[in-house]
Amino acid sequence: MSFGGFSDNNRPAPMAEINVTPMVDVMLVLLVIFILAAPLFTQSIKLDLPAAQATPTPAEPTTVTLSIDATNNIFWDGKPITQDELKQRFAIAAKQQPQPQLQLRADKNTRYEVIAQIMGSAQANGLSKLGFVTQVPEQDKK
Repeated sequence: MSFGGFSDNNRPAPMAEINVTPMVDVMLVLLVIFILAAPLFTQSIKLDLPAAQATPTPAEPTTVTLSIDATNNIFWDGKPITQDELKQRFAIAAKQQPQPQLQLRADKNTRYEVIAQIMGSAQANGLSKLGFVTQVPEQDKK
């Protein structure tokens, strides 16, 4: 059913424009309803809420960075240490609560044997949280 329009050969063609008047009317009615209802949404209700005891959130564990360079020198948070000092620090760190996380950074030319010995020493002294720090390859950064 067409409501009028221009035609070339006395045959009525369908109207090409969309009549937006009903849509505008509906939108204006909705706008008025929301304007009138908005103050109702902002009213607060007086409540007497119960009190509860909660356990405190555990403290975030500290991190210790253990670095090994290509010549097998060991660094504890950037300071050089020996193998004996390393075992002592592992024992001290294992007794802390919460236990710190050990982040192991090793040069790519470091022998696996050295890394395995350090990991074994950390586990033997009671450290259970160990993470490896790596570098993202250049092709993956894009």
